[in-house]
Amino acid sequence: MRTISESSGFTNPVSVTVVLILLALSVSLYLLQLIGIPILVALVIITLLIGASLKIADQWEKAVVLRLGKFNGLKGPGIFFIVPILDQINSFIDQRIRVTEFRAEQTLTKDTVPVNVDAIIYWTVWDVEKAALEVQEYVKAISYIAQTDLRDIIGKHELADLLQDREKIAEDLQKTLDANTNPWGITCQTVGIRDIIIPQGLADAMSKQAQAERERKARVILGTAETEIAEKFAKASLQYADNPIALHLRGMNMLYEGLKEKGSMVIVPSSALDSMNLGVIGGLVSLAKTSGQVEK
Repeated sequence: MRTISESSGFTNPVSVTVVLILLALSVSLYLLQLIGIPILVALVIITLLIGASLKIADQWEKAVVLRLGKFNGLKGPGIFFIVPILDQINSFIDQRIRVTEFRAEQTLTKDTVPVNVDAIIYWTVWDVEKAALEVQEYVKAISYIAQTDLRDIIGKHELADLLQDREKIAEDLQKTLDANTNPWGITCQTVGIRDIIIPQGLADAMSKQAQAERERKARVILGTAETEIAEKFAKASLQYADNPIALHLRGMNMLYEGLKEKGSMVIVPSSALDSMNLGVIGGLVSLAKTSGQVEK
């Protein structure tokens, strides 16, 4: 099959217009009896040949011209002429950057996990002659070779690598594709891994594993905090052991903080009451609060 650009073709508005104008002039000359039928026929044939020789290629295109079946050269962009009958335009090659989507379905990773991978490739034709002569349908060829190389890359990596190192895998795939398509005059500029789909059961298991890992880290952090608090308390106890007055003041402060709110109740161990006389202090505080309420 021949690759022909949809925007270009073997007929174009310019050639059609030229043909119509020349035919109109020829017919007018004949109707005015300035020329005879033989000359009219000759003018019509020349007009059709001129129309067939006039071609146009868009700014981003190159026309591949064959002469008697052999490569003759590239034409365009813009208006150009060919030799009718002898020359033939095989195709118009688009040199813009193009995008091709491809995927690998149910492909096994190195650790035998079936995955579906969607990817996208940006490529362009840098050598029109090679693209026209070396490969028949380069658009399909790129799609097929990209899919094959993607399956090969997936089979060489474990699932964890695919999920964590997408950029590196995409870079490796781009280099492989570029090496395979360069002989065709095509370069693969960028490859992107759009999505990696794993089996639902495996996804649930990985979610539970991640949740368990988060809970483990939370417990480790909590245990570390408890250890640090215990160390601080141990240091504080050493300070209070040789300074009973400081311990007494600390007990009074704790009692005050607990009783300053209305309706609050503080539970204090009996040993603390005996060692720091907190019972007497608490009674005095309660008596002071009761006296204040009676006076009001």
